Parts: sequence; structure tokens; C-alpha cells
Amino acid sequence: MKDQTCIFCRILKGEIASRKILEEMEGVAIHDVNPQAPFHALVISRNHVPDMAALFEGDGGEQIAGKLMKMAVNVAQQAGLSPEGYRMVVNSGDNGGQTVGHLHVHVLGGRQMVWPPG
Repeated sequence: MKDQTCIFCRILKGEIASRKILEEMEGVAIHDVNPQAPFHALVISRNHVPDMAALFEGDGGEQIAGKLMKMAVNVAQQAGLSPEGYRMVVNSGDNGGQTVGHLHVHVLGGRQMVWPPG
């Protein structure tokens, strides 16, 4: 189900332009418009799911989560990040830093990541 006001739903419908990296049945990977690293992509669920907790409220959440993470790994490999390493992040809720209420995975790389991140 799509949310007409959600920016990611609008990107998925083609209403907002994006630089696509990878498209699969479960999701789409795009370049982030406000990158926080030399490489910053978003793997966006094709279904409007507000966050990880909502994903697991019904059946099949584990399968969808696994497929999105696999897509994130594929994006990192295609970007040449695998040998040096990369970071995958899923923010959940306001205190978790989630700014768009639509499930997505950040893939960041191209520089040394630091800990703690925030």
C-alpha cells in the first residue's frame, strides 16, 4: 500500500526523480540526495511500512528484511565498497534518527566510519 504524502512512495511511483542504482521486487536502491559519506545510497521497501517494528507486525517481515539487507549488500558490492568496508543503517522512530516514515536501509562508504555514530 502506498501513502500519497510519503516522499519515498512518490519516488517509487515515479512522481519524484531519483538516481536509481538497483531495482528488485522487494525494493529500490537510489542515491541519497543529501549524502553523509562519499557513497550514500538508500534501499527503500516497495511497500509503505513505517519502520522495522511495523514490518514484523504481520507475516513475512523476516523475509522482506532479509531481502532488503541483501539488496544493501549488493549495492555496496556494486559500488566497490566491499573490500574496504561500509556501514548499513536502519533508523527507527524520532529518537532513532528516522526522518522519513518509510522503511529504508542506508548504505554508506568511501571513508572511515567512526563510532559512536551519533
